[in-house]
Amino acid sequence: MKVFKFGGASVNSIERIKNIPKIIQEFAHEPLVVIISAMGKTTNALEKVVDAFYENKQQQALVLFEEIKQKHIQLAQEIIQEHSASCLADLNDLFTEVEWLLHDKPVRSYDYYYDQIVSIGELLSTKIISSFLQELEIENTWLDVRDFIRTDNNFRSAIIDWKITREKIQSLQFSAKTIYITQGFIGATDENESTTLGREGSDFSAAIFANILNAKSLTIWKDVEGVMNADPKEFLNAELIEELNFEEVIEMAFYGAQIIHPKTIKPLQNKKIPLYVKCFLNTSLKGTIIKDGKMNNLPPIIIIKKNQVLMNLKTKDFSFVGDKPMKFLYNLFGSLKLKPNLIQTGAINVQLCMDENEIKNQELALKAEEIFNVEVQKGLTLTTIRHYNETIIDTLLTNKLFLLKQQTQETIQILNF
Repeated sequence: MKVFKFGGASVNSIERIKNIPKIIQEFAHEPLVVIISAMGKTTNALEKVVDAFYENKQQQALVLFEEIKQKHIQLAQEIIQEHSASCLADLNDLFTEVEWLLHDKPVRSYDYYYDQIVSIGELLSTKIISSFLQELEIENTWLDVRDFIRTDNNFRSAIIDWKITREKIQSLQFSAKTIYITQGFIGATDENESTTLGREGSDFSAAIFANILNAKSLTIWKDVEGVMNADPKEFLNAELIEELNFEEVIEMAFYGAQIIHPKTIKPLQNKKIPLYVKCFLNTSLKGTIIKDGKMNNLPPIIIIKKNQVLMNLKTKDFSFVGDKPMKFLYNLFGSLKLKPNLIQTGAINVQLCMDENEIKNQELALKAEEIFNVEVQKGLTLTTIRHYNETIIDTLLTNKLFLLKQQTQETIQILNF
């Protein structure tokens, strides 16, 4: 049994959607669990719906959601004929889940409404793909993953209840040609409220299924050749890394590489399940395999995070930054669900580099002002290089004005304008 995960880029057009049955048929000789993300920029569009709704702009939220509805209806009508009526009925049931909520007024947290609304994207895409496969006589069973992945109510960053999730997923029945189509990114509480596992959490969902079902492998299908040593959109000479180990990928994810979600690795590593990253546009390409083992002679790995914010915190009374101020800060990070990308401490100050998030960063700054004077700089770039050498440092970092620099034997980080 194998697990496949298709990201949003693989389902953002009719042409790309038609690749999915071709790939599935290549592996039709064994059971598959196929996890599919929301189509294209659907998640971003649904986030705008949440923003409008939470700002009490119900009419605007409904108009924005109507646009999303019509795009999915049009797509379903274009690629599905024989099963279109049942597919549209199923889609309508999902639309109703959101519309019922949008006609109300927000009385709970933003994160709660985010999960109830944004989670619909994966449900819509998988309904359409499942029906499209049936149209092509590829038998499959659609699953609502909220019936299988149980979480707590930590909305937008839900924590898995592994005991209950394991029991539910292990109840699935498999035969030689079983194909299950389900969603990534989402789960549900014991009160059947939708939750999400963090942005890009679809990879994590796939790893959960692979772990519990003792899969032979997990394959993540992307629109790139495999794991590259840099973003090929930023670096034309980016090169494929054909083999990585779990430890290196965890490091890459920690520093912000977007190819694999940070939570994905542990469930696979625990059971030594190999992870393949392959190109859905050309399945003959070798791709990247990630597995146990030692790695040598890796090329420099470049990770660039734009839209960074530097928050400079200085103690008001010029007292040393000690245990109490740092404990205060880490408690704030936990309560606001913030993870600084870089922290540098001095005698009386702490510097934090974080992703730009207007609402949460503002909350952090306001609360930090209880014991610190706070200064904020925006529009910065954080460059991280793993396995650096002098040549790559000269090429990327020479003559750059930097605000922060951290360096170890394997990794160098520079925050600059």
